[in-house]
Amino acid sequence: MLSKEIQSAVEKGIMLPLMEEFYTIQGEGYHTGTAAYFIRVGGCDVGCHWCDVKESWNADLHPPTHVDHIVENASRFSETVVVTGGEPLTWDMSELTTRLKSANRRVHIETSGAYPLSGYWDWICLSPKKSKLPVQEVYDNADELKVIIHNKHDFIFAEEQAQKVNPKAILFLQPEWSKKEEMTPLIVDYVMNNPKWRVSLQTHKYLNIP
Repeated sequence: MLSKEIQSAVEKGIMLPLMEEFYTIQGEGYHTGTAAYFIRVGGCDVGCHWCDVKESWNADLHPPTHVDHIVENASRFSETVVVTGGEPLTWDMSELTTRLKSANRRVHIETSGAYPLSGYWDWICLSPKKSKLPVQEVYDNADELKVIIHNKHDFIFAEEQAQKVNPKAILFLQPEWSKKEEMTPLIVDYVMNNPKWRVSLQTHKYLNIP
């Protein structure tokens, strides 16, 4: 049970349920292959059945950590910081991103878009989920739309999402890891027939890095 003081700090975004933080190579989407420091925040109720970090869902399992500590760690490594989850927009990202920007970091987010946008971002990667669709504000501000392809119907979902996102967003289709052998050839064919899309792969898993 959190004290009232800590609970208040979490609600204000001064402390966040930090699951893990690590320096690695971005494995997905537009910035694939670039070095980045990842901050994984606990807490998510979107509930994707194929999620590969389900241990992030329960925020209570991850210790509330002051954003100053998070920023201090991040500043030792990369100019680019990626905030992910879980679903980071479950929490107010204003304090974390303000302090990261003050430390001259480029700040990216990976989000399902299910909650209103908070914080100050240099790049917004929107990865929408059927179970809890994005709010319009995130569609309007996304730099990148990354749709996970688990089955053939997901191509229809991807096109629906592409209609909702702003016209400047770069469009990606990414095979869900457990279905990569089956879905990757279909994605390749789809992109060749629909070249507004690009292929994204979880290259970090092929490289056996975090």
